[in-house]
Amino acid sequence: MAGRKALGRGFGRLWAAYAVSTYGTWLGFGAFPLLAVVVLDSGPAQVAALAATGRAVGAVLAVPLGPWVEFRRKRPVMVATDLVRFGALASVPVSYLLGWLGFVQLLVVSVVVAAADIAFRAASGAFLKGLVPPEDLLVANSRFEATNWTASMAGPPLGGAAVGLLGPVTTILADAVSHLLSALGIRSIGGTEPEPARREGGRTRAGDLFEGWRHILRHPVLRPLFLNAIAVNGLIMASEPLLAVLLLRDLGLSPWQYGLVFAAPCAGGLAGSRLAPRLAARFGDGRVLRVAGVLRSCWSLGLAFVPSGTAGMVVVMGLQLGLVASCGVFNPVLATHRLRHTDPGRLSRTLAAWSVSASLSIAATTALWGLLAAVTGPRTALAAAGVLLLATPLLLRGGALRADAGEPALRS
Repeated sequence: MAGRKALGRGFGRLWAAYAVSTYGTWLGFGAFPLLAVVVLDSGPAQVAALAATGRAVGAVLAVPLGPWVEFRRKRPVMVATDLVRFGALASVPVSYLLGWLGFVQLLVVSVVVAAADIAFRAASGAFLKGLVPPEDLLVANSRFEATNWTASMAGPPLGGAAVGLLGPVTTILADAVSHLLSALGIRSIGGTEPEPARREGGRTRAGDLFEGWRHILRHPVLRPLFLNAIAVNGLIMASEPLLAVLLLRDLGLSPWQYGLVFAAPCAGGLAGSRLAPRLAARFGDGRVLRVAGVLRSCWSLGLAFVPSGTAGMVVVMGLQLGLVASCGVFNPVLATHRLRHTDPGRLSRTLAAWSVSASLSIAATTALWGLLAAVTGPRTALAAAGVLLLATPLLLRGGALRADAGEPALRS
């Protein structure tokens, strides 16, 4: 079975490092807003600013990191960005214990972590492409995706219990340590990584900053996937805080019920990620992307019509199960498609451009939908997002996805 295929010691260590840092991140999910509210007595505007500004400013600061990563060995970059995240996150519990913690520090740490996240993803994708044979990339990406969904299912409930027992900075400390362990794991992979080609004179040119976007927007396969992913991710993420308001305030769900509503459906993401290699092998990457792209757009509209009580919980869990199962299939195939259709010499810049665009889109859409909900109410805003999501498969139409992702990377 493809899901059990051995991919070598190097991949095993990379996967273990990814698992440790991913579980740490999900343990710390929601920790910054919690600290802002409980410890710093911040209001809704400050909490929203913390979420949006960290992501947006971090993305802007990460723009020059794409070319910087491109022309360096990827494994040292991954280790360095893990250590940066460790240091930034570890400063929070230290400041808390010393009585120095303030809102500005949370904001700065969120920006640093967001920028380091993008640099790490840009390096890790290129490193994976050199570590794993092309025919095994989808299996590798499906394992990462399965790990992410497993962590998202178990991490927040465990993190909430840890905060209740040990205090508000516990999960942030765990997240920090997870990045330190990830750095040690990546460092232990060993082997010799080829020196990447460098620009003449060793300097990054201004055009290098935009090479990733040029490659994506000129590429007949990547362009529709990029536009679809940016639209879908932005609308889905913009709906999450509105759904929290609807469920917790308007429908009266308790915190544990709210956690269950989001944790239980993650089993669908785990199942979808395990199925993705088999579906792609049977039907082809292009068809799987089209079908899963349609399916993941069909669920969110129902969130605007959730009833109250136990029936509402069941409806939300059913809708979320369908959504995350579709995403679980789509995401690893998309990640593999992106690696196969990008030359190694521009891969880090392409991945960085993709991540920067996604972060900016999510930040902007979340802010816009927050304003819409303030004017019209959360149900109307959720309905608007759901209707727009129904139109996103149109971005995947045409012949762009007819190419088999198993072919050599296309040149643009």
